[in-house]
Amino acid sequence: MSVAKPKPLGPIPAGYRAIDGELAIGGRTASDLVAEAGDTPLFVYSRDLIAATMQRLRAAMPERLGINYAIKANPHPDLLAFMRDLVDEYDIASAGELAIVQDVGIDPAMVSFAGPGKRDRELEAAIAAGVTLNLESENEARRALAIADRLGTTPRLAIRVNPDFDMKGSGMKMGGGAKPFGIDATRVPALARDIIAAGADWRGLHIYTGSQALSADAVIETQANVLALAHAIATDIGGPLPKLNMGGGFGIPYFAGDEPLDIDAVGSALKERFDALPDTLADTQLCIELGRYLVGLAGVYLTRIVDRKDSHGETFLVTDGGLHHQLAASGNFGTVVRRNYPVAIASRFAAELEEVANVVGCLCTPLDRLAERAQLPVAQVGDLVAVFCAGAYGATASPAQFLGQGPAREILI
Repeated sequence: MSVAKPKPLGPIPAGYRAIDGELAIGGRTASDLVAEAGDTPLFVYSRDLIAATMQRLRAAMPERLGINYAIKANPHPDLLAFMRDLVDEYDIASAGELAIVQDVGIDPAMVSFAGPGKRDRELEAAIAAGVTLNLESENEARRALAIADRLGTTPRLAIRVNPDFDMKGSGMKMGGGAKPFGIDATRVPALARDIIAAGADWRGLHIYTGSQALSADAVIETQANVLALAHAIATDIGGPLPKLNMGGGFGIPYFAGDEPLDIDAVGSALKERFDALPDTLADTQLCIELGRYLVGLAGVYLTRIVDRKDSHGETFLVTDGGLHHQLAASGNFGTVVRRNYPVAIASRFAAELEEVANVVGCLCTPLDRLAERAQLPVAQVGDLVAVFCAGAYGATASPAQFLGQGPAREILI
């Protein structure tokens, strides 16, 4: 028995249960899913859990509000194809992601492209396909217009705004102050008028302020500020706004003490705002852009214990996975203080918690920890470990090639 003092684990999301004592995902045991995939490490994404999240979200939000999927959260092709009947549009951040949505058969007219540092070939691919570009600078606007002129086509152009405010309590602030993202709000109207005068298809504004917020009050305040800023910019431009991407920022509980975002409160406040919109926004297509909120809770990372060892009174469960697939769970993806994600011994999901152990990966670095001093059932070599909240920013946000380990398997069930 380990004598180390335990550190709390994050909350296991709703929708997971045990079958014959083992973790079940979508009604199938973890061992069955690993057998189907062929080996571990393995990401499993649940259609049912994604659909349930979308159903709750649609019920809470105003009917008028469009919901976009930011595919940077998880661009797995099977998942993208499944999302086609659930979301209204897609948001991408590179030509590589554009190629993925095109391969899946998603209409490029339903796609917008944001991100600083778009190369000319990326602008050209997006313009040729009919994607809406969310412009990040005046220089990018000039380049896009020149490319469109050379192609002999009308570009679909919107402006990403860097507002003077950010989202309070967000895990990653994307607006307010000096930022590489978007164009400072005071400079937006002049650029918009130039875009319209150049004959482009003016598509409006994209205002994204932050991510991973769990406070309904913070989201409500930010959405109110976004609508007010959009009205002010539209007034200065001198015409109605065709579209407003209000950003997202909806977070999910990762750590002990985290409470789910109250989307009913957010939706109720937004309905009140929509009922009192100014004329500049009366006919505006309004949408939010969500990634992790839609898919994060629906993913589980399964990795197998290959060794069990003791060191200075602490137990280490060494797995065949690690930070090369789950950088965020290891605490190396923007967190200041390392805290435990929700983790369980999938093979013994219903067993009593009897020991304190460290779950570590197979990499030659002390940073490779999936759980630190976690209270768990006694686990042995061959058992499966489950890391939850793995549906977003896992496989594609981690250094899969570090030490030549390679990518994990992925399946949608």
